[in-house]
Amino acid sequence: MLIILCLLAGAGFSLGVCLGADAFLSLSWLYLLPLGFLGGTVLAVILAAAFLIIACAVVDMKVLPDKDSKFYRKMTYLYIDAVKTVLGLKIETEGLEKTPTDTRFLLVCNHISDLDPVVLLYTFHKSTMAFISKRENDQKPIVGQIQRKILCQPINRENDREALKTILRCIQLIKEDQVSIGVFPEGYTSLDGKLRHFRNGVFKIAQKANVPVAVCTVQGTQQSMKSLFKLKGGYVKLKLLEVIPAEEVKTMSTADLGEHVYEMMAKDLGPENVYDSGENS
Repeated sequence: MLIILCLLAGAGFSLGVCLGADAFLSLSWLYLLPLGFLGGTVLAVILAAAFLIIACAVVDMKVLPDKDSKFYRKMTYLYIDAVKTVLGLKIETEGLEKTPTDTRFLLVCNHISDLDPVVLLYTFHKSTMAFISKRENDQKPIVGQIQRKILCQPINRENDREALKTILRCIQLIKEDQVSIGVFPEGYTSLDGKLRHFRNGVFKIAQKANVPVAVCTVQGTQQSMKSLFKLKGGYVKLKLLEVIPAEEVKTMSTADLGEHVYEMMAKDLGPENVYDSGENS
């Protein structure tokens, strides 16, 4: 949508230049029209970038908002879609028809790239997702401000007490019907792309909030990140494997639930994408 708006702005600017210069009364429109379109489009892109920077600059990073910002969320989807289009990122999805529509939920997925939450946020935009994010992301320009306004929750992965506060905050947000929560139960990005064992504490969110667990796998984001840096586009495959009902979630311990989800992901990803603890011994 943003790309279309920029192109329309370029076309309008080009037409205005030609009309203002009476170019259509001669052959001068042959060069004024394309030059005006190019200049107008570039100007529109610059203004769009400036708007994003200004919108993020006014965010108070000392405050944790209590409510999801519809403005910043729509802005986020708009800019993600624009970047996806410009860079030629293709996302193939499977199983999205299983996505809960009548309740909030906990979304869990493997984690192989910084692109993962962007893909999930874009794909599940109708579900109003907020992610648990490493606190270091708060320091990233634009990313940190946007995360704050759409209720993504920073977590201190090295401090169990602080991590528990984040989990309790996520439970509260779900109960208040603010957002659904997305987590990467491995805790860290897998550098080699292989599935690691989970930190099962995140499953307490679903149990305490009494919501289902949506189990996803993502493949291709690691390679896509490298391709995007080279402006070559990329291909990502995202699957929603299963939604575990809230009633079933409550009957399981976090350890059993984590093991069940892990096995589900491992089966879908295949043994070549699952870490074997003995392979480095």
